[in-house]
Amino acid sequence: MSKNDNLNETERQAEVGFDDKEINEQQIAEENVTDALSELQDEFQREKDRYLRLFAEFENYKKRTARERIEMFKTAGEDVINSLLPVLDDFERALKEIEKSKDDNLYKGVQLINTKLRETLKSKGLNLMDVKQGDVFDSESHEAVTQIPAPDKKLKGKIIDVVEKGYTLGDKIIRYPKVVIGQ
Repeated sequence: MSKNDNLNETERQAEVGFDDKEINEQQIAEENVTDALSELQDEFQREKDRYLRLFAEFENYKKRTARERIEMFKTAGEDVINSLLPVLDDFERALKEIEKSKDDNLYKGVQLINTKLRETLKSKGLNLMDVKQGDVFDSESHEAVTQIPAPDKKLKGKIIDVVEKGYTLGDKIIRYPKVVIGQ
């Protein structure tokens, strides 16, 4: 072997060693990049989960506040309507007394005002509960004022008289009808 051949062989070995070193550095760099990518993916997933939880929490907050706002308006309206129920009762009593006096013009005027008030309250959700003599007493939707002996066996356990009318506001009973039941 000549001197040139020895040099070439040494250069080749140095190049191969350099290539091995370069390959090792590339592998280490790739592993570092893979580790960094894995960490970033994990962090991204955590942030995505956090975002989804916050989004769901915010949606629940919006629904809850909308529900509370609607309930607040209903409650405010309920208080006003509750305070007007005795006025409706007074109108009914007044109409009965005016009817006895035979003054048609007065009766028509009071009836007109009564109808207007009832229609206004009905448009706000107030409804009269339909309770009449002979209906079955239900403790969930009636308030028993007293019990009296039933004039007829068919009226035993049933409503004999309605003392005070009941009203609902939407689906909620705001005043239970006060009734007399037969025993």
